[in-house]
Amino acid sequence: MFDVNVGSTDRMIRIVAGAVLLALFFFVELGAWGWIVALVGVVMLATGSMSRCALYSLLGINTRGDKAA
Repeated sequence: MFDVNVGSTDRMIRIVAGAVLLALFFFVELGAWGWIVALVGVVMLATGSMSRCALYSLLGINTRGDKAA
C-alpha cells in the first residue's frame, strides 16, 4: 500500500518520541490533553516501527536517503 519512506534516524526519533508521549500519558496527569498525547504517541510508534508514514506519502517526502520510495 505505502512504500517505506521513513529513514533510520527519523524512525528512531519517532520511536523514542512515541514512547515518551505514552509514558507521559501513563505517569503524568494531563487531563483531557492526555488522550491526544496518547494518540500521537501511538501513531508515532506505529509509523516508526513500520517505517511508513501516510502523511509523508501524500506530501512526497522520503527520509530514507534513496530514491526508491
